[in-house]
Amino acid sequence: MSTPPPTPPPTPPSTPSPGAPGASWTDGLRFAFGTLTALPVTVHRWDRGAARAGMLSAPVAGLAVGVLAALTGLLLLVCGAGPLLAAVATAAVPAVLTRGLHLDGLADTADGLGSGRPAADALRIMKQSDIGPFGVITLLFVLLAQVAALAQAYGTSWTRGALAAVVSAAAARLALTLAARAGVPPARPEGLGAAVAGTVPVRAALLTAAGVVVVVVAAGAGVPLGAHGALGSALAVLLACAAAEALLRHCTRRFGGVTGDVFGALEETAATVALVAFCLLA
Repeated sequence: MSTPPPTPPPTPPSTPSPGAPGASWTDGLRFAFGTLTALPVTVHRWDRGAARAGMLSAPVAGLAVGVLAALTGLLLLVCGAGPLLAAVATAAVPAVLTRGLHLDGLADTADGLGSGRPAADALRIMKQSDIGPFGVITLLFVLLAQVAALAQAYGTSWTRGALAAVVSAAAARLALTLAARAGVPPARPEGLGAAVAGTVPVRAALLTAAGVVVVVVAAGAGVPLGAHGALGSALAVLLACAAAEALLRHCTRRFGGVTGDVFGALEETAATVALVAFCLLA
């Protein structure tokens, strides 16, 4: 996730004062879809106001990715594929729709953390184009966990598999919203991480619709699976955010802040925990 965002900024980034009017929700959705997905969306504004609205809108982008992933898995099942093949396709769709940037960020973050080097050296390792052993191992087990969880969910019922894909994708982007809250510094002065770090006021990140709506929607999505399904879906979101928060705190201590790679690692971590928790609890 260390590569530049899909759409270059039309103007240099600016930092409005806290009381300045923010971007519209249209600008926020464009920012969220333009930076967090590979969907053909043009980002008209590239300032911290747009970044704030965009990070608050991140779960909406996740919901879209999750729906497309679930539809792909269901289509294969309708065509006669088994749960494992449907799970592989479902896990592949988010990777394709993000150009693999989040997986790349996960691998780079694993290499940086696994190196045991001081912050400056670890950040330099993360910027290198190659992937080290820690990154390869982390990618392997994360993707295996995602596919295994989805295969188990599809094997139980098609509805459960589709809901797992949607809930995990929304939870993963909610983790990004929470990670972009005020007080979390960037580790570098440049890059996508610096553009979005600290843009979301704490009240907006924790007390407004971003978190509450995702949990409520997840619980509602689990209703077809019964009361345990609704509760399990909500718990899957909460556990995913808790895991991402733990990783965020560790990365902040190790690197001195967040980077685009760290945001990618948070997204993949939250998605994986959400899928596993959904299978166990929903």
